[in-house]
Amino acid sequence: MSRLDIRPFEATDLPAAAALLAERHREHRTRHPLLPAGYEDPQRALAEVTALWESDDASGAVLRDGDEVTGYLLGAPKKSPVWGPNIWVEAAGHAVRTAEQIRDLYGAAAAKWVDDGRTAHYTLVPDDPALLDAWFRLAFGSQQAHAIRPVPETPIPSRPGLAVRRAVRDDIPVLAQLELALPQHQGLSPVFSAGTLPTLQEALDEWEEDFDDPDYATLVAESNGSVIGASIGSSIEKGSTHSGLSQPDNGGFLGFAAVLPEARGLGAGRALGEAVLNWSAEAGYTSVVTDWRVTNLLSSRAWPALGFQQTFHRLHRLIGH
Repeated sequence: MSRLDIRPFEATDLPAAAALLAERHREHRTRHPLLPAGYEDPQRALAEVTALWESDDASGAVLRDGDEVTGYLLGAPKKSPVWGPNIWVEAAGHAVRTAEQIRDLYGAAAAKWVDDGRTAHYTLVPDDPALLDAWFRLAFGSQQAHAIRPVPETPIPSRPGLAVRRAVRDDIPVLAQLELALPQHQGLSPVFSAGTLPTLQEALDEWEEDFDDPDYATLVAESNGSVIGASIGSSIEKGSTHSGLSQPDNGGFLGFAAVLPEARGLGAGRALGEAVLNWSAEAGYTSVVTDWRVTNLLSSRAWPALGFQQTFHRLHRLIGH
């Protein structure tokens, strides 16, 4: 019988890890063919795993069954204080032949992370039921959804009672209010996000400076002649949370949508999402990506209703509680 061996990840493990990652991504694309095909190539996958391994303070574990590498796990911290004393296992940071093995790999790697004082753990996991179940049985819970859909084949018609148009500079005061409305909503129950909240003046200044940036399409929804919401579309390359295996080729990005609290329930959020879908099709993109906090009751219902299918789950665990 072969013997399972778990030890710290080393640079010599990179090619075998890349082969496993390419295999995992190939299977993932059978469910989500809009994800980038290039990472089915072990050489392309190798670049992703190597970048993670070369990150500051990266560490992890590798599992061998006899002479064959059958699983690996790599994590590295992010410097932003928003995430706490953290470690991140990104989309390219893990792959296993058998889902249960991720529990053994995490058990080996997490001891060092916790010893180093890194007690907030995050991982980005494909929508594989067995793999998700294994992570859930490590006391992780779902925090964020990453999702994709094709652009509409024909324009989605506007909704009665709402007008959606491109924003103009005169809209900046309400755009600044909407910039605050989203994090304010995320700070409420049941999301309880700890994200930082800018001042209204900071939001105004940022809009004044960035309004004419051609890389972003800002759309507003009006009801009875008043702006009640806004959304922003861009290339997926502008979305910092979507890279590598989760970044489709030629993809658009629904990066922001917010509606004033008093106007929620009128369908403006959905109309703004549909407007970004239409804009993405007009701009020549073939797919659109978005993400949302799964505890945000509004977005977690609105975006799947627009046809977005979840591709990755961002899971979170806080050690010691």
